[in-house]
Amino acid sequence: MALRWRAPWRAMTLLPSTFAALQLMAMAQGQPTPAPDAVQPALRGEYLFRVSGGCGCHTDRAPGSKLLAGGRPIHSPFGYFRSTNITPDPETGMGRWSEADFVRAMTRGVGPQGQHYFPVFPYTSFTRMRRADLSDLWAYLRTVPPVRQPNQPHEVPAPYGWRAPLPGWQMVFFRPGEYRPDPSRSKEWNRGAYLVQAVAHCGECHSPRTLMGGIRRSRYLAGGLWGPEDKRAGNLTPHPKRGLGAWSLNDLTWALKTGFKPDGDSVEAVMGELVDDGYRHLTAADLQAIGTYLRALPPLP
Repeated sequence: MALRWRAPWRAMTLLPSTFAALQLMAMAQGQPTPAPDAVQPALRGEYLFRVSGGCGCHTDRAPGSKLLAGGRPIHSPFGYFRSTNITPDPETGMGRWSEADFVRAMTRGVGPQGQHYFPVFPYTSFTRMRRADLSDLWAYLRTVPPVRQPNQPHEVPAPYGWRAPLPGWQMVFFRPGEYRPDPSRSKEWNRGAYLVQAVAHCGECHSPRTLMGGIRRSRYLAGGLWGPEDKRAGNLTPHPKRGLGAWSLNDLTWALKTGFKPDGDSVEAVMGELVDDGYRHLTAADLQAIGTYLRALPPLP
C-alpha cells in the first residue's frame, strides 16, 4: 500500500478550537454538562456529522461538486447507486422535509412519500441513533447551503433495482430500534459501541454481506469484500493476524486522528476521506471509546 504524505498541520489540527467545541469535549469526557443554551443543537449536530465521517457518500468528488449535493456513484455487487442531494434546497434536496420525515428516513428507511430506500443508504445502522442526536443532526443539516441539483437515477439492473421487494427485505435483514446500553459493560465501552454501531455505521462497509445484501451478523466488522470504490474493507476485530490484534489503543486513536498506521503507512481512498472530513475532529475521549470497543470485539479471522 503506497504511503500517502500528509501535511504536518493536518496531523496537528486535531481538535476544534471554538469555545463551544471545548464544551463538547467536556461532555464527552464526563465533566459537568453545560447549560442548555451553551451548546447549540446545530453545533452538536455538526459534531455527529463528523462522527459519521462527514457523510462523504453524499458529496461527489468531481471538480466543482458541492457539499452534500449528491450524485456520487456508489458501486455495489448489484450495480451503481447515486447518492442523493441532502442540502436544504426545496426542489431537489430536503428543503421541504420535516424533522419527522428525516427521523423516519434515518430509522425506518422510508421517505416522505412512503417510498422505501435501498439499504445502500445505511438506515440499518442509523436506526440505532438516539432521538435527540437525530434532532441535532437535522438542525445541522438545515444550516448547510442549499444546492439546486436534481438527483440522478441509479444504474441497477432488475430485480435489484426494484423497490417493491424492499419491505420484504426489511423483514428479513432489518432490525429497527435505538441502541440499548449494555449494563455489564463500562460507560466508555458503551459510548464506543454507540458511535461505531450507530453514528459512524462502520459495519456497513467492514462486515461481509449475504447474496441478498444483508449484513452477516456473525461476522460483524470482520471485513468486507465489497467496500466503497471496489476496495476491500479491512477487518476491525482484534484478530492477531487478519485484524487489528497487534494494534494498541494508542495505535487505534492515532490512526483515526491522523490516518497513519503503526507501521508508518497511511489509510487510503474512502477511509482517508473519513479521517480528513470526520474522525480527526473527534474528541480524545470519543476516539478512545471507539478504540476500547473495537479491542473488546471477538477476534474473527
